[in-house]
Amino acid sequence: MKTRHICIFIFSFLFSSISAQDTLSSKKNARFTRWQVGVDVLNAAISTFSPRKTAQVSVLTNVAPRWETVAELGFQRNNYQKNNYDATAQGLFAKLGGQYILVQDPESDVNGFYAGLKLAGSAYRQEYKSVPVRGSGTNTSQVAYEPSNQLSFWAEGAAGGRVQLFDSKVILDMTVQPRILVGGTKQEDIQPMIVPGFGRSSGKFTIGFSWSVGYRF
Repeated sequence: MKTRHICIFIFSFLFSSISAQDTLSSKKNARFTRWQVGVDVLNAAISTFSPRKTAQVSVLTNVAPRWETVAELGFQRNNYQKNNYDATAQGLFAKLGGQYILVQDPESDVNGFYAGLKLAGSAYRQEYKSVPVRGSGTNTSQVAYEPSNQLSFWAEGAAGGRVQLFDSKVILDMTVQPRILVGGTKQEDIQPMIVPGFGRSSGKFTIGFSWSVGYRF
């Protein structure tokens, strides 16, 4: 009789322990496992008033309580008309990286400020309608080139903050994005003047801004 009671006690204890661990694990996963899908509304709104047309979506998930991975995919069409250059470019771009939550609201694991780094690339079609070419003396002439397909790559930092809209699953997110061009193809050895997703610049450094609305699962 004692043996049976002891066995029942042991099995009851083991079952309770396993159930408690499963419950704690479920709560931990419920707290830290999350996905967020967002749309960049700032640059989409600018598209209606400027020649730059942009559409971009992002997907975010966490890999630890304060670490997150981010993937972005978008399309952009833009032009560059400056210093006797006339160029257009359009194509897809993609970004992948991670970010760390620097400051987190103790009452919500959504609200906070973060910083991160992403690697990005773009496959696009460009056309140089006019490129200044220096001739003899001070004379310059204009040269046009046929449309061509190009690739560009850059590194992009991220510093921003986000806040939950009331008690809903809607998230407002604002980010500043310093970018530096690290490589890619060139047409006639001409530095790209415009790269979809990177920006419009005669140099290798730009700063982008994003204001997005997301939904958290």
